[in-house]
Amino acid sequence: MIATEHAPAKVNLALHVTGQRADGYHLLDSLVVFTDVGDVLRASAADDLSLTVTGPEADGLSGEGDNLVLRAARLMQVDGISLKLEKHLPVASGIGGGSSDAAAALRLISQQSGRKLPCDVLALGADVPVCMAAKPCRMRGIGEDVSAISPLPKMAMVLVNPRVGVSTPAVFRALACKDNAPMPDTLPDWRDFAGFVQWLFMQRNDLQAPACAVVPVIADVLAALDAAGAALTRMSGSGATCFGLFPEMDAAQSAADRLMQSHPDWWVRATALL
Repeated sequence: MIATEHAPAKVNLALHVTGQRADGYHLLDSLVVFTDVGDVLRASAADDLSLTVTGPEADGLSGEGDNLVLRAARLMQVDGISLKLEKHLPVASGIGGGSSDAAAALRLISQQSGRKLPCDVLALGADVPVCMAAKPCRMRGIGEDVSAISPLPKMAMVLVNPRVGVSTPAVFRALACKDNAPMPDTLPDWRDFAGFVQWLFMQRNDLQAPACAVVPVIADVLAALDAAGAALTRMSGSGATCFGLFPEMDAAQSAADRLMQSHPDWWVRATALL
């Protein structure tokens, strides 16, 4: 029997860097959502633990012999399982592909083996706790503080990655101020798309400006999304994937179609939110 688990893309609608601990870890305050675009993980019984990677973005993991999916499986202490990862998200692109894959592996193995989920998944990465939830959340601290938020209004999104790698350590090094204001203690109840966008304009991704300085094409992506009619554009995570928000899927798909035509070398997807 083959079991399947979705590993959705994670998008930081806002990402405030609020401090840095003595051990070097950065403190964050982030509004996180997930999309219906993502990777797919399948599991079946086998004699040994193994992982096969397929899909249009599989080449990005071709040189990685011990990725987060295998680490997650070892954390669950299983060895008789065959895992097949269908990779659709670009690797190391700021939308939590590896972390979401690891979270999917933990959920899938727990369902299939009956083993309890580990209490601490932060060792697998700062994004893994929020990816375990896979729904709109507020993420604080170094990733360990994940809380539910008020329901978001209906909206759609276009994700764009320019196929350029970004070094997360380089982006953090380029960040001049690491002690920035967090989001408000209490988040509002967003009644409609226009009100949500207006509120989101007052938030930030503190890594966007340094990422644009390190990889200037990110600014070109943001400008292209603006020109395509997005109500708000921003970079996710440490880049290089950027997003544009739209009030409905038809508008997002139309914008994505235009971007794919004008920039055929970019990875472009229109998506709804989970």
